[in-house]
Amino acid sequence: MNYLTQISEASNFLKNLHPEPVENLIILGTGLGKLGDQIELDLEVDYADIPHFPVATVESHSGKLLFGKLKGKSVVAMRGRFHYYEGYTMKQVTFPVRVAKALGVKRLFVSNASGGLNPAQEVGEVMILSDHLDLFPENPLRGPSPEEFGPRFPDMSEAYSKRLIKMALEIGSEMGLKLHTGVYVGVTGPNLETPAEYKYLRIIGGDAVGMSTIPEVIVAKQSGMEVFGISAITDLGVEGKIKEISIKDVLEAAAKAEPIMAKVMSELIGRC
Repeated sequence: MNYLTQISEASNFLKNLHPEPVENLIILGTGLGKLGDQIELDLEVDYADIPHFPVATVESHSGKLLFGKLKGKSVVAMRGRFHYYEGYTMKQVTFPVRVAKALGVKRLFVSNASGGLNPAQEVGEVMILSDHLDLFPENPLRGPSPEEFGPRFPDMSEAYSKRLIKMALEIGSEMGLKLHTGVYVGVTGPNLETPAEYKYLRIIGGDAVGMSTIPEVIVAKQSGMEVFGISAITDLGVEGKIKEISIKDVLEAAAKAEPIMAKVMSELIGRC
């Protein structure tokens, strides 16, 4: 089936369930799932019930779409995202962003868990994304490019909104929160990096490394959305601080960062 038709069928299905316009899409990655509990819920939809929607396979991603209000603003939140390493194509990974655009979404707020590359960072701290380095082997814009998607060659000189970054840092200062800013490196995964790879990623300009976010951001920018990204530092790839970790360790570190991320994200959405 044609990709545009799939997007149309999914968005029409959701519009029938929730006719009110939605302006903000939140991707609740590892470390921000509980922010969904703060949403004044109008509707909850399982991914499995939405036409052509992928189904999350990662244990920390539950797979539900939440419609409602957060700080008085209309939002749709993804409780669980899709990753390239799960075997999905980039078109499947970014399908929810295309659907969100069809629902009228103007802003993307995306969160993730990442490995810290900057020696100034500690586990459980939070980094606001100022830019990214895309090391994925496939680009979500590869292939046919219908006019409905936006420009064929979207500008990425401001992938992450300077306006929203400034607001978030002001919120952090007001609340006494420690916030880093830095460059996020996107890699395929699912294995974590070797010490040599961590060193390489730091040399080329990375402050944190993860396995998500960049595909969604690229599609959001092509679609004309304003983007804000935030990351929980769940382990360290800094020489002398590298140690063996498990998914349990990652989730525990993300839980430590979650209150900070939730405060910043909810207040930021409220001020947009």
